Amino acid sequence: MTSSASSRPAAANTGTDAQSTPAPPPPADARPAPRLGGAVWLALLVVYVVWGSTYLAIRIAVETMPSFLSAAARFLTAGLLLVGYLLVRQGPAGLKVTRRQLASSALVGVLLLTGGNGLVVLGETFVPSGLTALLVAAVPLWMVVLTAFGGGERPKPAELAGVLLGLVGLGVLSAPAIGGSVKPVGVILIIVATLLWAAGSFASKKIPMPGNVLAASAFQMLTGGLCDLLIGLARGEQHGLDLGAVSGRSWLALAYLVLFGSLLAFTAYAWLLRAAPLTLVGTYAYVNPVVAVLLGWLILAEPLTGPTLAGGAIVVVGVCLVVSVSRRPGRPPRGVSPARPDAPRSSARG
Repeated sequence: MTSSASSRPAAANTGTDAQSTPAPPPPADARPAPRLGGAVWLALLVVYVVWGSTYLAIRIAVETMPSFLSAAARFLTAGLLLVGYLLVRQGPAGLKVTRRQLASSALVGVLLLTGGNGLVVLGETFVPSGLTALLVAAVPLWMVVLTAFGGGERPKPAELAGVLLGLVGLGVLSAPAIGGSVKPVGVILIIVATLLWAAGSFASKKIPMPGNVLAASAFQMLTGGLCDLLIGLARGEQHGLDLGAVSGRSWLALAYLVLFGSLLAFTAYAWLLRAAPLTLVGTYAYVNPVVAVLLGWLILAEPLTGPTLAGGAIVVVGVCLVVSVSRRPGRPPRGVSPARPDAPRSSARG
């Protein structure tokens, strides 16, 4: 209150009313970062756990299902279910979007679900599910690179340290597996998938997307699923396909992928891309491998080795670093004082 009281006489001497000439708002980088609410952490937890389990489900599904056609069945089914839900709850208005928003959703859907997920599904025909999850953890690195070069945002030192530490942990986790009988083509496919997934995530923050997150998710799933279908047909996956020969566990895995992997987790991810920093959202790729390894131990009795435990611990520390930076309020740049609620909104001086 002292600064406000002392500024009024000075303004009067200059013939200026301090309250009538508000100063322009501070630059965007001088404003404190918004606090992340409980919904963000809940959605992030869903993505952490559910997507960590989908690698196992994908591996089971492709045991008796073709890769791209199974991905198409997953996303087309989930997209149609989401469209039906929106029509029942909101009517045709729930799906109303502009042409630009529809084109943006289609682009993001192709990058995420055809380039990203589709290549992961194909890669899992050559690479074990646990190692696939480890390789997908390169996504946060691509996100930091895209944000730095495409978004003009310099990563904070703690963010870079968290990313590098996470990659070290992933190296510890994956080194024993890579030294075994893993086909290089599968590894290459999955690495390309991580780049395309990161590109789709980055693009969704820069281009006009539908205001309704559920509608955006539905259009992305339908577009990505349609492209998966076309690629599967072009690869000839329909030849010799016998639905009667598909195992019951593969059908159950596909159902899990539709309901939990797509409808629940993908929708949560699409919302997080709008509500949380990209580097924080990208930490799911660090946690998913830990979840995948633990599920392999619980369900398939895979041994927990020393490198697995050590690498998992390093990954968790890296995630904590990135999360701590995302939760920290933004600091104003040098030379800019933080705003005070009782300070006058004027630059007039005596």
